[in-house]
Amino acid sequence: MTVAQPAMPPAGAPRTPPSGLFPAARTRPTYREPHAVRGSAVAAGAGAGAVWLLAFGVVDSSVRGYAYWTLLAGAIAWLVSALLVRAGDRGVAVGVAAATGLGWSIAAVVVGVTWATHGNWPLW
Repeated sequence: MTVAQPAMPPAGAPRTPPSGLFPAARTRPTYREPHAVRGSAVAAGAGAGAVWLLAFGVVDSSVRGYAYWTLLAGAIAWLVSALLVRAGDRGVAVGVAAATGLGWSIAAVVVGVTWATHGNWPLW
């Protein structure tokens, strides 16, 4: 009775199993975001949000009016941004929200500088 010899691997093939340091194939599944955020959509949302806030900011010429109109426009923009997150383009929603936050910050700085230079609170 003869004992069968194990089959020899082809020339150049490793004789031992791979260590796993360099796997030949992916061992885990790859998941992708179904609604990926793109840079162009964020830029478009930021531009639209900036134009929206600018359109409301120039309605009144006083600091008080500018601040209140900017707060109103920002609140509307955040509601639209929340709707876009739920049912629209998330990248545009991020851009609108970022522009709104920046616009509110600018309005806060304007109110603070006016208060510091004139000595009275401009929003009453």
